Amino acid sequence: MTRFPLIAILMTLPVITMAQTDDNGAVTDTCGAAGFAGLVGQIGEIAEMLVLEAPKRVIPPGSAITQDYRLERINFDLDEDNRITRIWCG
Repeated sequence: MTRFPLIAILMTLPVITMAQTDDNGAVTDTCGAAGFAGLVGQIGEIAEMLVLEAPKRVIPPGSAITQDYRLERINFDLDEDNRITRIWCG
């Protein structure tokens, strides 16, 4: 019985080490979105063509999206010109 809490803690270590925090200690980049920052300004088809291990969403303007927060999911926001404006986790 005493092994279960230890195993649960050890299983969360990869997630904890992956997360980056801002100056206030808030988790900011749990999905690696910063690695895709160079795509901001590019056409949205590039985001759609990416083959990633993590889940992704390409979000056109005015789209309805679910409000569930998934640390590993990468989101690509598009503008009216189909250009990537923001890449974020959630």
